[in-house]
Amino acid sequence: MQERETPSGALPPDRDATPAATVLAVRDVDGSLEVLMVQRNSRGPFGSMWVYPGGQVDDADRRAVTAAEAERHTPDVAAARHAAVREAREEAGIVIEVDRLTSLSFWLPPPEAPRRFATWFFLAEVDFDAQVRVDGAEIHDFEWITPHAAMAARNSAKMGMAPPTYMTLWWLSAHRDTASAVAAARREGIQRFETKMVSAIAGGPPATVWEGDAAFGDGNLDRPGPRRRLIMSDTEWSVEVSTA
Repeated sequence: MQERETPSGALPPDRDATPAATVLAVRDVDGSLEVLMVQRNSRGPFGSMWVYPGGQVDDADRRAVTAAEAERHTPDVAAARHAAVREAREEAGIVIEVDRLTSLSFWLPPPEAPRRFATWFFLAEVDFDAQVRVDGAEIHDFEWITPHAAMAARNSAKMGMAPPTYMTLWWLSAHRDTASAVAAARREGIQRFETKMVSAIAGGPPATVWEGDAAFGDGNLDRPGPRRRLIMSDTEWSVEVSTA
């Protein structure tokens, strides 16, 4: 099945953000969907955070794109797919075939971010007994975990995360198994998330909002309209998504 890749999922024309890719390796265990999360070391922009295996796209990933892949995918997506496969192998020791990836979403940080990664998220179903091996250097730890448990761990300060990680867990938590998650991703097509950070107003918590949210233009979180945001209080993060 050919994935829908629309202009809304393309990199910005100025290409001022570093292309990157990440992969959600998912498996079914005892009737529950689990996703692989890894903990980065304390250095770098995502120091000590729990993430999905991933990293920036390099020249080798671009060279690895075949003629058939170039016909099916945009150049950015085709290279990012190879980057996702490579990073899964390097960071977690998991072998994923590039043709088993399903495009899920595209994330663009706010302009003020100190290091900007334009990141493609992919979904890949793996065997329940897939062996994970982390290097102990760039990656310190790993865990197979249900989306609900991972969100609870973030809200209890046991797992540090970035907003895209949490939002993707929230999306994944709506699916009972890997097959339904993959089917939903293919049906919905690539979701684009252009980001804006909104400071706390009148004592309320700060929020991350994405293009399509009523507050994306001026940061007014009370403005009526669609919601596409993550409210980040000290004790709990909560997702708000609605069309009106």
